[in-house]
Amino acid sequence: MSLITGMKTIDVRFPTSRELDGSDAMNPDPDYSAAYLVISTDDADGLEGHGFVFTIGRGNDVQAAAIQALEPFLVGLDVEQVLGDMGKTWRDLVHDSQLRWLGPEKGVMHMAIGAAVNALWDLKAKRAGLPLWELLSAMTPEELVDLVDFRYLSDALTREEALEILRAAEPGKQGRRALLLEQGYPAYTTTPGWLGYSDAKLTRLATEAVEQGFSQIKLKVGADLHDDIRRLRTARAVVGPDIKIAIDANQRWDVEQAVEWVKALAEFDIAWVEEPTSPDDVLAHARIAKAIAPIPVATGEHCQNRILFKQFLQADALQVLQLDASRVAGVNENISILLLAAKFGVRVCPHAGGVGLCEAVQHLSMFDFLAVSGQRKDRYIEFVDHLHEHFLEPIDVHDGAYWPPKLPGAGYEITAGTLSDYEFPIGMVWQPQSVEA
Repeated sequence: MSLITGMKTIDVRFPTSRELDGSDAMNPDPDYSAAYLVISTDDADGLEGHGFVFTIGRGNDVQAAAIQALEPFLVGLDVEQVLGDMGKTWRDLVHDSQLRWLGPEKGVMHMAIGAAVNALWDLKAKRAGLPLWELLSAMTPEELVDLVDFRYLSDALTREEALEILRAAEPGKQGRRALLLEQGYPAYTTTPGWLGYSDAKLTRLATEAVEQGFSQIKLKVGADLHDDIRRLRTARAVVGPDIKIAIDANQRWDVEQAVEWVKALAEFDIAWVEEPTSPDDVLAHARIAKAIAPIPVATGEHCQNRILFKQFLQADALQVLQLDASRVAGVNENISILLLAAKFGVRVCPHAGGVGLCEAVQHLSMFDFLAVSGQRKDRYIEFVDHLHEHFLEPIDVHDGAYWPPKLPGAGYEITAGTLSDYEFPIGMVWQPQSVEA
């Protein structure tokens, strides 16, 4: 028997605001950050589980404190029991009445539980000697549905329907695995599109994106319509008519404003409009989607739980579902969201970028392709070329595709040197001489 012996949290922040990396209409100066967790055990092999919650700076310490509040619920438990029934582990954390009161099932505490759940999956995959995408796709349909909490979902997705979806995906799984290893998983890039970039930088990065094999790029919009028209005209001239261009308003607009703005940009052949309004407003998204059709609405990176995703799908309020690896309560809840998307026939194009979100979410998309939807057509994982060098296994993106990670684990592990250098406010990068430089 082995035990969970500790939970260490670290406030890790990167000064991305200095170059306006990540800037958009609602977040002009983000410092990409991770409330980082390491779960240790007394195993002789010394394996640890790593997880985090992505934030954009201020408040990262609050998120780290929420993660640390879970220590009494995990430290001292038997590792084999915890990892052997991850459905029960998830429910034990999410259903604790006093923690749940802080949501319920949303917000800082729910994301903290997601960090712990993801760290446990990282540990489970390392113990199995497999990358997470392979571990999940090798599980039986019965094992997978045991991970899902169907409470509040049964009016849209039952356990039996989930089993049918998973069983239907089993034929051809090995062929899809071979295809994944041979061709990768399609990516699109947001690297050229940050709102704070000059037109010259947009032009250079869009040109590079086409040269690197991306078939879609994304531009941030929503601060000034005339600027958006100019930037989209510039981008379209650079990439030509065959490269898709999506736009992302990052929650900037009210309903009528969104409709008018998108119609003004429609001449540039928009692939989708992302987060046009409040991420909690299902009915507003539904109205916008109806008014701007056939341009699809994409959203999900700020959806707080599986219940909200269910409502978006029921209301036909999104046509592109953008799950996030660290916004909901971890791998288990994201599996339920993938199953909901499969039930409603909606394509999944996850949110990535940030700190480690590319490294983490690629496992979910690859698992979805192999074991849930069986689909890869017109599906992409977002790619942003920031901060990957800080991870034990940086993403491998080339020829416009993600290539499957090989190391055992879930992709969350940051190198020890980075954890030291970027710890806020004591790390080397955050000292006055570094800030001045």
